[in-house]
Amino acid sequence: MSRRNGTHAGTVNVAILGCGRIAHHMAQTLRGMADDERYSDLVRPYAVATRADADRAARFADRYGFDKAYGSYEAMLADPEIDLVYIATPHALHANHAIACMMAGKNVLVEKSFTANEEQARKVLAVASQTRLLCTEAIWTRYMPSRQIILDALESGVIGTPKQVYANLSYPVSGKARMTDPAMAGGALLDVGVYPINFVAMAFPDARPERVTTSCVFTDGGVDEQFSATFWLDNDVAATIDSSMVTVGSRQGIIQGDEGYLIVENINNPERIDVFDADHRRTGTISVPEQITGYEYQVVSAARAILDGAVQCEEMPHEETLRIMRIMDSLRAQWGEVYPFEH
Repeated sequence: MSRRNGTHAGTVNVAILGCGRIAHHMAQTLRGMADDERYSDLVRPYAVATRADADRAARFADRYGFDKAYGSYEAMLADPEIDLVYIATPHALHANHAIACMMAGKNVLVEKSFTANEEQARKVLAVASQTRLLCTEAIWTRYMPSRQIILDALESGVIGTPKQVYANLSYPVSGKARMTDPAMAGGALLDVGVYPINFVAMAFPDARPERVTTSCVFTDGGVDEQFSATFWLDNDVAATIDSSMVTVGSRQGIIQGDEGYLIVENINNPERIDVFDADHRRTGTISVPEQITGYEYQVVSAARAILDGAVQCEEMPHEETLRIMRIMDSLRAQWGEVYPFEH
């Protein structure tokens, strides 16, 4: 990879650490980017590593056309050709894996939730500051064009002054072992609940919660199964969110003003934004751009940041990652949910 300050020159070799479900989505994205003239000169799907299964890594690499497959994380981190590592392991492992990558000289794109708690996040970002490497959270909605589309709609005044917002994301994913394992920071919050929180934060970027009321139902194993929360923001907006890992949810984000409202279909990967007036008549539909998978935007941002010598991405700066982690910590504190490694 060549690098010139202030310009995007060279190709960033991307590696994936982990071979789980989310890793396959990223591999599909990288393969699509390599075949797309908009991105093919910017990123290269280069390597994948499993914790201790060389055959599994080889099958993964063959499936997606990666150059290298490693049967251990340590072997992959010894490869000097890797520029960016996408961390696709469970939440509780993100901090150690991100730190290991940066200490090996690799920039990191860390799948959400960034870490299990704010304390871990601060340790990771301290290493990022020490190494001067890129370290950014892979919360894909932060990087999508739909983020600005929603902001533009609100700023146009089409619904008047926003007063309320509601956001849901729920999927029946409790059958996955990591989701119900307290040692892996399982539960609905870090996996699906993080999206409604970010939806509100993106819709009202300058607002901060003044009060929070929340309740939660736990699994038999002691992780949050489903929850709801209402935030009273300091811009006089009431924000209500809910998430579950045992139900199929609407996935909607609804922003309500004094002259109408917006409905965002699928806050996890916005499909369209419908606009309604005060009489509940749909007055318009705002489309979003076609995409490979939606993951490409975070990869592009990370690659360009690396080539520019930046240590964070403007779409999700470090302070914002810490703020979201702090909000999630505060919810768990109200619920009395403590992961085993936090005792």
